[in-house]
Amino acid sequence: MTTQAEQTVPTASLWSLLWPSQGPRLSPVVMVLVAILLFAVAPPVFFLVNASLHETLPDGGTGAFTLRFYEQLVSGRFFLPSLWNTLLYACGSAVIAILVGTVQALIVERTNTPGRKLAFLAAIISLGVPHVLYVVAWLLLLGRSGPVNDLIDSLFHQSQALDVYSLWGMMLIEGVGFVPLTFLLMSSILRSTDASFEEAAMMSGASPLLAFMKVTLRMAAPALFGLTLLIFVKAFESFEVPALVGLAGNVSVITTMIFQSSRRVGAPNYGEAGAYSVCLVVILLALMFWQNRLSRDAKRYQTITGKGFRPRVIDLGDWRYLTSALLVVLFLIVTVVPVAMLAFTSFQPFYGGVSLESFGRLSLENYEALFGAGSFRDSIVNTLVLGTMTATIIVPFTALCAWLVVRRSPGAWLIDQIAAVPLVFPALILSVAFLDIFVNMSLPLYGTLLSIILASSVRYLPYGMRYAFAGVMQIHSDLEEAASIAGASKAKLFLRVLVPLLATTLVSSWLLIFLLSVQAVSLPLLLVGPGSEIMSVTLFELWQNGQVTELAAMGMLWIALMTVVSLIFHMLTRRHQISV
Repeated sequence: MTTQAEQTVPTASLWSLLWPSQGPRLSPVVMVLVAILLFAVAPPVFFLVNASLHETLPDGGTGAFTLRFYEQLVSGRFFLPSLWNTLLYACGSAVIAILVGTVQALIVERTNTPGRKLAFLAAIISLGVPHVLYVVAWLLLLGRSGPVNDLIDSLFHQSQALDVYSLWGMMLIEGVGFVPLTFLLMSSILRSTDASFEEAAMMSGASPLLAFMKVTLRMAAPALFGLTLLIFVKAFESFEVPALVGLAGNVSVITTMIFQSSRRVGAPNYGEAGAYSVCLVVILLALMFWQNRLSRDAKRYQTITGKGFRPRVIDLGDWRYLTSALLVVLFLIVTVVPVAMLAFTSFQPFYGGVSLESFGRLSLENYEALFGAGSFRDSIVNTLVLGTMTATIIVPFTALCAWLVVRRSPGAWLIDQIAAVPLVFPALILSVAFLDIFVNMSLPLYGTLLSIILASSVRYLPYGMRYAFAGVMQIHSDLEEAASIAGASKAKLFLRVLVPLLATTLVSSWLLIFLLSVQAVSLPLLLVGPGSEIMSVTLFELWQNGQVTELAAMGMLWIALMTVVSLIFHMLTRRHQISV
């Protein structure tokens, strides 16, 4: 005898079978996404934990089980000072980036400042500068023989008054370097916040600044905290600034300790490096727990509804010229001055500081040498393919994941937790983990461009997730409920309702991940091989070889290419009325 439930199964839609609408069961869609995330994240996690609990053999393999790496971590006299330096460095960098980026986003999104929309193009161009190149530019500017110290010496007769090879120098370079990223993310948050709440506060007597502080920032608290967490963790696990600036100034942080422990003996000591990295997992779990408590009541922060949502632009009057000048100054500091220093260095046969004599040595020798090398052209093509494929894989995947997490689909909290795991991996250790994975696979992936794309997709998964999470959180569920009442399936609801509302966020996220992936150094450093060279690794190798002028010339060519790409992208988005 056939039951009523059995009779209704054949007539049910495929999507309803995959997506149960009732009951606490784990959704099959969530199960599939969790399985994909585990497949991507679990292998590096296993390698890290396994390496921290086993001796490292001379051939790089694992030996006997041991807890001595954790015992050394607790009893060692270098770990706690390095951890303290890391916390100060990450907090200082995040504070600088958040403060400057928020002020810039507020001016652009909520005022009538002339030329404010050009700030997006400036930020995109800045993100296109490889981080190692950006660090080198600031070292040339603020270094012992740089023009800033020379100027201070000539004015105040204080030789080498600024020591950039210090903790404050690390904070400054890292914080200023994160300003474009912070600006783009904060702009997305402010653009998605209904200003009618601010208007209500101002009608009650609050000033525009007080209304922004008490209303807008509180409404955006979960997204703002997520952004702060992102910047903090990015600084916490960064490698370029600590390696190029900190080690030269004898300032040790966790990532440089991992780097040094992996090179301390003839064979890499992955056990000690793994123990350090596991500590990062514990710290991030505490931060994620704090963020989850803030976002527990997500409906309190939803501001985009179907009732006349609009942004609000403040008329600054004559003050708008002052804010315009402030945007110009920020653009000069963040982008123009470092790039100008690189341009000057690229025309020098050797770097000897900035002086009248150095202007007489200008030449095109470095550029002529670069155009004669075939590997440079290969690096450009490989880098563009890497960025395009990585961003295209991450953006639609994270949009679906973020939607399920924000709408609290059964079991979707697992997606959020697993997707955040790559944040805790220092990129250098993640590179070592994927190296071990690809070398031991039966498929010939090691040394190929595909291996770098796969590793980068895992690496930048949390960035796409945080970006999409902030966008979905601002969209009220009433819009989806209205579509469901009209008969829209879950698939149509996502594709026809949510995706158009997230268009700005998705386009911005795609470009952001593209720029981040093409400028990374430490992740692809161990994965590149013949035929898979990329720009950032080539620049890093030039720095290691002391070829500063050649590095500057190659960097200037790459910046020029990224500027053209950014201009084309900016014109296309303006034509389709998408703000990024």
